[in-house]
Parts: sequence; structure tokens; C-alpha cells
Amino acid sequence: MKIGELADKTGMAASAIRYYEQSGLLPKPERGANGYRDYADAAIERLRRIQMAQSLGFSLDAIRSVFASNEELSKDDLLSKLDGRLKEIEKLMDTLREQHQHLGSLRSTLQESWAEGECLNTTNLVNGKLAEQY
Repeated sequence: MKIGELADKTGMAASAIRYYEQSGLLPKPERGANGYRDYADAAIERLRRIQMAQSLGFSLDAIRSVFASNEELSKDDLLSKLDGRLKEIEKLMDTLREQHQHLGSLRSTLQESWAEGECLNTTNLVNGKLAEQY
């Protein structure tokens, strides 16, 4: 199938398909006598897997490493990769929760300080000494 048909079937832009091909995520297709790419039906499944992996937050490098092996990913390997991604997400969520808490505290401190007509020293804010004022 031509790249336009593959794009229609996957909902991807032709430029994205060409990018995945150039970056090694999608095998290079056969070329017709006219030079046009002629993709096999397997390209549809490969692109759907790429889309799914990206939607789950896997990097293109991580996806590429899975496809680099000509062997199918074992169930244990797949579960291990999913567990790794879950741990990354949990760590990110912890970081975001902590930042959310600090921002909320900073906002409250600033609002209270400004309501009293005071100004906070930014050096103290950076060093985490929210109570010290200028």
C-alpha cells in the first residue's frame, strides 16, 4: 500500500510515517518501479504499536530498542518494561505532588505577606526560608 493509504488506515500523517521509517522504528518498505514506497500490511500493526507505546509515555528510543530485536518480546520482558514505566510515572507523580505542595505554600506565604504590606526577600524564598522577611 502507498504511504497515503497507510496514513489513512493509521490516522497518522505521512510525514510521521516517513520519520518513523528514517529513525528505524518502521522497516524500510519495498519501492515500486515508480519509486513510491509500497508498505506491507504489517506496517499498520507496527505503527499502531508505536502509537500505543507513545501514548503510554514510552520514549522513541525505548520503542526502538524493543523493535531492534527481531524476536518477539516475551511476556516477562513486556511486563518488566511496563513495570519500569509504572515506576517512572510514580516517581514523576511524587515529584509533582511535592512541587504542588511547595507552590501552594509559597503562594500562601506571598499572599499573607503582601496583605500585611511586607515584601519577602527572594534569596530567602530560594533557600526555602519563607518566614524570613526583608
